[in-house]
Amino acid sequence: MSLIANTPKPPYYAVIFTSHRTDDGNGYNQMADRMVELASKQPGFLGIESAREEVGITVSYWSDLESIKQWKANAEHLVAQRLGHDKWYSSFKTRISKVERDYGI
Repeated sequence: MSLIANTPKPPYYAVIFTSHRTDDGNGYNQMADRMVELASKQPGFLGIESAREEVGITVSYWSDLESIKQWKANAEHLVAQRLGHDKWYSSFKTRISKVERDYGI
């Protein structure tokens, strides 16, 4: 998978997940890999980009708001969300934005 998502012509949506991790990393990487694998199979999924330093930022791209809603309600994703709340994140914020314009090389 490319480091920069190959998104279609706008408009589309971006889910921006910003997080600060706890010291408990037990199972985190495996779950994160599974979530990328699972999300990529969801209707409306367009791509994902992720970076982690002191703060982690993952941006997933979706064709519409209904696709985002369905992803949030996915059974395995719900388990990952609960584990994130309970043990992997000391803080996080999710933002959903409509992409009106994009450009690059």
